[in-house]
Amino acid sequence: MQQWVSGLGVTLAPATVRECHRLTRAVLALAVRDRIIAENPADGVRLPKRRRTDADEQVITREAFAGSILPEVPERYRALVALAGGRVHRPDVGRYRPGGGDRAGEPGGYRVAGNVTFKPYPKSRAGRRIVPLPPFVVELLRKHRELIEPGLSGEVFTNEVGGPMRRTVFRAWIWRPALVRAGLLGKVVQVDRKVWRATWLDRDRCEVTEDFPNRRAARARVSCMAQSGLRFHDLRHSYATWLVSDGVPLNDVARVMGHEQISTTLDRYTHAFEQRGAERVRDAVADFPLTTEVEDSAEGDDGAAGAR
Repeated sequence: MQQWVSGLGVTLAPATVRECHRLTRAVLALAVRDRIIAENPADGVRLPKRRRTDADEQVITREAFAGSILPEVPERYRALVALAGGRVHRPDVGRYRPGGGDRAGEPGGYRVAGNVTFKPYPKSRAGRRIVPLPPFVVELLRKHRELIEPGLSGEVFTNEVGGPMRRTVFRAWIWRPALVRAGLLGKVVQVDRKVWRATWLDRDRCEVTEDFPNRRAARARVSCMAQSGLRFHDLRHSYATWLVSDGVPLNDVARVMGHEQISTTLDRYTHAFEQRGAERVRDAVADFPLTTEVEDSAEGDDGAAGAR
């Protein structure tokens, strides 16, 4: 088993290797339960550490989210992207039923083996919760429901033909092109009347430049080829970071995010807590009632000043 896991690590990413091991270990655990084998050979296997990259846990400001990204998202999907600021895990989750006013329930759609199925319950007990919605999101939801017919199974968010959305299709055709138009992924500039220059970073973080006859082709190339970039899930991470930075209590942040353990929230947003904590410490001692007076002292041969 250790040899198999090590072999996978040669061609697969650490996160993929860990997932392969997890699934295999779960199958073998059933064999142990049914007394087919005496012990689980997947136990104790050394796994590769997941590499953190520049794309991990990116955070965008509220101003950039509302002023740059949202205006570039097609109207059909704008309410979905607005909700993604800490509320929806994946764009293929379509059955999102607003509970009235400024609150919404948790979605129940899941994608398994390329097929979207719907469940009347979330993945965990903590997932069943009430999430407060800011006024602009409520307004976008109302406008969305006025313009877009619900799907055949009652989905609020659907694709162009009224079916469930696929994460890969949404990412390639909606999300990344919006980032390019917002200036947050690569760069497209007009060189002259008939030439548009596209610039992006490849896998090795090297800059690549190509010229195209029109802006649409240049943007499409950047959207397809550029590496890294803000992920759709990063909006959820940004939302939690905004809450922490604004001083929302940790238990409230965990509840809104659907975390079963507060430690999960703390582990994922430690940097935001540390920044907020440092600011609170500075604010607490800013008006500290400490006064010092420095006056000349006659004592001492060198005439140095003494402090009282």
